[in-house]
Amino acid sequence: MPAPQDVSKHYTQGNLTAAISAGVRSLGKTINSVSVDDLAPVDEFHIGGRQATVDLLDQLGLSTKNHVLDVGCGLGGAARFSATRYQCRVTGIDLTDEYVETGRVLCGWVGLGDRVSLHQGSALSMPFADGAFDGAYMLHVGMNVEDKTTLCAEVSRVLRSGAMFGIYDVMRTGDGELTYPVHWAETDAASAVREPEHYKEALRAAGFVIVRERNRRDFAIAFFEQLRATAAASGGPPPLGLHILMGKTTPIKVKNMIENVSTGRVSPVELIARKA
Repeated sequence: MPAPQDVSKHYTQGNLTAAISAGVRSLGKTINSVSVDDLAPVDEFHIGGRQATVDLLDQLGLSTKNHVLDVGCGLGGAARFSATRYQCRVTGIDLTDEYVETGRVLCGWVGLGDRVSLHQGSALSMPFADGAFDGAYMLHVGMNVEDKTTLCAEVSRVLRSGAMFGIYDVMRTGDGELTYPVHWAETDAASAVREPEHYKEALRAAGFVIVRERNRRDFAIAFFEQLRATAAASGGPPPLGLHILMGKTTPIKVKNMIENVSTGRVSPVELIARKA
């Protein structure tokens, strides 16, 4: 079972703001000219990156009147995208101090500090009022959270009735031992990957109705192959990319994920639910 302190330690790099700033300069930009789109390759830390975010969030019916919750917000990339695309207000929460601190800096760079608020804390016990949000989403979070029943109940608590909740997680879709390390865990003991039905049971217990489900295996394989092809063609990683977050083990983590997904052991899966 992954412990919260171990999850936070796994994701902490120690120099993220400096590394991202250096990447911005390599793009020929400054912190005053960089855009939300420029940052997407590094701050959308999930399979499929920005496209996966668009595909999930476009199903939630978000609008300028909404206050939306980003569960496990990481650096806040999806939150900044949501605030830009849907003109909504977004609050994010994440366990990892460095992610939240860096995310706040990035919000300042792109002028979104007034519409995106990032907080350090646990999604199992959030410091938000009942019914505070008009919608919620989480992207690649549940693989680090063993207690999905409490997770879904807590999200339900802070959502108003009728609000949509979108999940995009790597889920167990077949038999066989996973190959580690992967981007969310170094070993099986640190992983909380579960089947879609496990999520659906937790959602139903929390008062949600399942609206849609989609397995994105083919999308994931294409994404990872593109990552490898781009790195090979350019002789190395781009100025801004997921290698900044995954570190020196990025190639082996990508290789292992391609193996795990292509063999059908796991797949990224979308679940769209509505609070009844």
